[in-house]
Amino acid sequence: MNVVCIGSGYVGSVTAAAFAALGHKTTVIDIDQKKVDTLLAKKSPIYEPGLDNLIAEYMGQTLFATTDYEPVRQAEVVFICVGTPSNADGSADLTYIKKAAENIAQHLDPKRFTVIVNKSTVPVGTADLVSSIVEQVSGLRQESHFAVVSNPEFLREGYAVEDVFYPDRIVIGTNNEQARYTIKMLYHNLLQRNHYEAISKLFPFPEKTDAPKATYFETDTKSAEMIKYASNAFLAVKISYINEVARLCETLGANVLDVAKGIGMDSRIGEKFLQVSSGWSGSCFPKDTAEILTTSQKYGSELLVVKAAVESNQKMHLYVVEKIQRRLKTLNGKNIGVLGLTFKPNTDDARKTQASIIIQQLIELGAHVSVHDPQGMEMFRALNPDVPVRYCESPLQAAELADAVVLLTHWEDYLSLNWALMQTKMRSPYILDTRNFLPKDFLIDIGFSYEGLGIDANAFRREPIELAR
Repeated sequence: MNVVCIGSGYVGSVTAAAFAALGHKTTVIDIDQKKVDTLLAKKSPIYEPGLDNLIAEYMGQTLFATTDYEPVRQAEVVFICVGTPSNADGSADLTYIKKAAENIAQHLDPKRFTVIVNKSTVPVGTADLVSSIVEQVSGLRQESHFAVVSNPEFLREGYAVEDVFYPDRIVIGTNNEQARYTIKMLYHNLLQRNHYEAISKLFPFPEKTDAPKATYFETDTKSAEMIKYASNAFLAVKISYINEVARLCETLGANVLDVAKGIGMDSRIGEKFLQVSSGWSGSCFPKDTAEILTTSQKYGSELLVVKAAVESNQKMHLYVVEKIQRRLKTLNGKNIGVLGLTFKPNTDDARKTQASIIIQQLIELGAHVSVHDPQGMEMFRALNPDVPVRYCESPLQAAELADAVVLLTHWEDYLSLNWALMQTKMRSPYILDTRNFLPKDFLIDIGFSYEGLGIDANAFRREPIELAR
């Protein structure tokens, strides 16, 4: 098929590269010439493991990029993959969605039935909005000349290439039979895993070889739009809950690592999203929970559980600062090294991260903050130009004369640091591991004062007992 993806961000780039790898002629359209030039140079405009390999392999063959909307005329399917940032009241800003719809409408071929797909995370009713705009601008009729489908993405940043080829489910929202057939045919190669042998040579997924094939789920547009928001809100609730449990564990002397493991053994609950942290953040959860909560309040059906999760998450950010305060007392003039600026590892996405909130609090309390992140410093600096932090080329530099080092993002790079040397560089060898990620026993043995979240650093750990046969 001829496919167009509007937008070259995390969703657009990965989606376009995947369909190109699956044999469809796919064109990325973006108004940013710099991003288009990067794609044409066979490089990814974002940091996402494996994406560079796909783009380098298929660019110029089945993958193309341009700033011109002309390819829409030949497209059977057009994906809208643009940003939907938050307004001041928490609702989604649909400016880019509306503009994309207008541009698509101006380039539709009246002789061709075109399926327009909302891939971006959008509020319930956006498919209707896009349909209305396209009708007004093009003069064409929905259902006769085009249809708007909801196909929400469920990509995890840092694992997006894996997720796009091995999804748990594909959700399609439409009541139009022609659109339903077109999208099912578009996803045929993915559902049947055709071309995967060639793809696996570019970015292998050995642990996914025997994974069950994706569930293909069809519903109406509004339900599909709601599924995305409801999913992310539920995961946010789950994280907020285990973080609250971690705070209670510290108070009562329990170990949240064991508690989370025990909870996760229940098949009704599952082990995922029970990892303690300084709070959920990033470009998805804060935005999506704000939108669904704001909508529920506007329509008189307030989601009280989601509201509580948002409030609890804000408290978790502050709780990290409180732990540092309790340890160092006054923070005036104290040097604090922060490791990790992205909301998770394996991404350069530093939008609305826990780091931005925690660092700002530390600075307001008088601390001097030095930061390091393997991929996120450039974006963090661009998004927070007025935050007076020292950007460091290495973790060791961030630890120089530090009174505390705080791990916020659990990059694998930080496991292999020369922690013994780090300890000698610090003024006070105190480390707060907000992910319970670092080798606690080793750090204590070499002289660190170690704290995690929801655990007692000095608690006795029993080794498994092997019974004699």
